[in-house]
Amino acid sequence: MKHLAQTIKALSDPIRLRIILLLQAEGELCVCDLMAVLNAPQSTVSRHLAYLKRSCWVDIRREGVWMYYSLSQESCDICKEMLQTLKQHAGNLPEAASDRTALAAFLKDKPSGCI
Repeated sequence: MKHLAQTIKALSDPIRLRIILLLQAEGELCVCDLMAVLNAPQSTVSRHLAYLKRSCWVDIRREGVWMYYSLSQESCDICKEMLQTLKQHAGNLPEAASDRTALAAFLKDKPSGCI
């Protein structure tokens, strides 16, 4: 029961939900990508990513000094089903579409300091 509550609670925050939807759409992103789209400081984005990691939603990959995040490849069945539901119902929300557009624009002109 505790795992189920933590899994669902992880998506109750709008920023964490936006992160999940962005990772679902893009596959893998670094913190600087998410900072640009969410218009949030690194500390805020990292705190939400850590929460998602503890809740088994995301995996982390290090490349040099950069940390890359993706949806967990070893998600529980509940997470997999919830991701399908999000894809069907939340992916078309105006906020999600706006985030994807902002991400595409950022990635197109991504600063060289952020790999």
